[in-house]
Amino acid sequence: MPGTLLPGLVDAHVHSALVDLATVRAGGIAEVWDLGGVPAKVAALARDHERWKMPHIRYVGPFLTAPGGYPSDRAWAPAGSWRELRSPADAAEAVAEARSLGATLIKVTAHAGGPLLPLEIVKAVVAQGLPVVVHAEGPGTVRTALDAGAAYLAHTPWTEPLDPALARECAARMTWISTLDIHGWGRPTPGSVTAVANLRLFLSYGGKVRYGTDLGNGPLPPAVNPREIRLLQSAGLSPDEILLAMTGAGLSWIPGGLDLNPARFADSLATARVLDDSVRPRS
Repeated sequence: MPGTLLPGLVDAHVHSALVDLATVRAGGIAEVWDLGGVPAKVAALARDHERWKMPHIRYVGPFLTAPGGYPSDRAWAPAGSWRELRSPADAAEAVAEARSLGATLIKVTAHAGGPLLPLEIVKAVVAQGLPVVVHAEGPGTVRTALDAGAAYLAHTPWTEPLDPALARECAARMTWISTLDIHGWGRPTPGSVTAVANLRLFLSYGGKVRYGTDLGNGPLPPAVNPREIRLLQSAGLSPDEILLAMTGAGLSWIPGGLDLNPARFADSLATARVLDDSVRPRS
């Protein structure tokens, strides 16, 4: 068989309601993590992903937020995609319901531009046993996610430079999902510069990162994103380390062979296809 076989490529931050998942799979992504949508609708997509030639879908329940908190005030967030928590008991009930719908992750929002969940409620979410992904945006929100015991940040922090001591603590206890290209979509911006610098600091302390794009948020390619890959390289990751950050279950195929030269790696990896019974490579 010509080319290069790889474990399946994963985008760990996607919104299924905002993209065409069949196109995403055709663009080389074998698995997505849906980090926010109407849970019953995402669960239905996940059950039928093979029938419709979509990526395998791992998904969260609704965004768990404070009353009036992000993203309940956003036009892109349909009713049912978020749930307000008022107590630790609410947290336990919300996680149990999400688990019953097949969620294997939980999403909590910590957005400093609006009402925030108290730390005790975020801790109650974490205590239910599913890995928690926190949308942390603004002063103090990364500390809240860390102190609550969250497993993931949904984004590399971008609103301000992180204190090195906080970055070191994060590196020891959580994984960040990259989403670097949402800050400018290929153009340098203050947000992209800050995010890359924070990621470089986090990685210097041994932190782990997952490739994720926040697909559905602006003009991102519905496929393997070479701009995201190049930004990961600029934060200090080698091609081998990026492959570790991107791969999971399934199989991907690079028809022309994977080029590990750092200058050509991103564009080479962007030619990936999901390998399944519809692929008929010529020997």
